[in-house]
Amino acid sequence: MIVITRYSVPEADTEAFRTDADAAVAVLAERPGFRWHRIGRAADDPTLWTVVTEWDGAGFYRRALSSYEVKVTAVPLLSRAIDEPSAFEILHAVETP
Repeated sequence: MIVITRYSVPEADTEAFRTDADAAVAVLAERPGFRWHRIGRAADDPTLWTVVTEWDGAGFYRRALSSYEVKVTAVPLLSRAIDEPSAFEILHAVETP
């Protein structure tokens, strides 16, 4: 499964957001079932950011969120995300070497 969270970040808060996002994915990456992450910014709107993670399944992601370290470090960032669905089941994927 993939988790896509989007954020509206004023340009003045960019450095703080990057610090918080890096810390959040670092603790998430330590949890079982974590595969990878990406942090990105919209090419046409520098105030729109996204954090994308991939997990072995929904259960792994949900259990990761219950970890103390994740609650302290990542949940404050996740709570600032734009309020919209963020967890997606992967129905088709093509991986290249």
